[in-house]
Amino acid sequence: MAARKSGLGRGLEALIPSDESPKGYVSLPLEVIDPNPQQPRDVFPSESLQSLAASIREVGVLQPIVVRAGADEDRYILVAGERRWRAARLAGLREIPVVVRESDDVRGLTEALVENIQREDLTPLQEAAAYRQLLEDFGLTHEEVGARVGKSRPVITNTLRLLALPAAVQALLAQGELSAGHCRALVGLEDEKYAESIARKAAQEGWPVRRIEEAVKARIGDKKAVGKGRSRRERPAEILALEERLSDRLGTTVRIDYGDRGSGKVVIRFGSTEELERIYRAVSGS
Repeated sequence: MAARKSGLGRGLEALIPSDESPKGYVSLPLEVIDPNPQQPRDVFPSESLQSLAASIREVGVLQPIVVRAGADEDRYILVAGERRWRAARLAGLREIPVVVRESDDVRGLTEALVENIQREDLTPLQEAAAYRQLLEDFGLTHEEVGARVGKSRPVITNTLRLLALPAAVQALLAQGELSAGHCRALVGLEDEKYAESIARKAAQEGWPVRRIEEAVKARIGDKKAVGKGRSRRERPAEILALEERLSDRLGTTVRIDYGDRGSGKVVIRFGSTEELERIYRAVSGS
């Protein structure tokens, strides 16, 4: 089965340069691609895959997977991107954009991806997906990604948060109906249905970012007001600063509930078991 050139355009081709051979950017049937038998990771949480599949249905595959030729003719072995390959199957896709490489040269792939992130004008979602590929496929940390692409760790973290948004919100961003600033304002909302509702209304009525921020704060404030009689006292500035640093360090929303006697609890939000694993690695340094 001959591979055919992908019609997805420079959006994907900006992310990893192909080899200087006829085997470059193509769209391959999912059925001709086999998992890498040397892939150490063999557990892909269902919840995480379902979430990614929903995103793929709305905005497509933002990052091509990487394959090499298999031992049998017209078959390919995954080099990087098995999670995207599995999610694409769940999403009902028949084909997926791929980069065909001659070997499993992970270092070369990493360097090529970093070079093109720096060089190309990517959309916010494509940029976020490229950062996620460096984290998931090539094992870099947020700090290492920032150092490679010349951006601060908070910038990397905040960009990645776009991928935690509901698929419907990502679609509005991909279509240009909302900006990255609009969407980042929705990241702190745990109620996905409300986030989608606000996003659609903002897109239809042309809301500025500030108005979304106010709607989010009002929603969060309403939930706090119906709590079990908790006082709404001001939290110390050092607690707020620590909360912000933890959020940046872990790449997710962190809330510190601080008690009168100096005790309290830290609440770390995660959207999937896979994200929880990433947070654990960030905390443990593993």
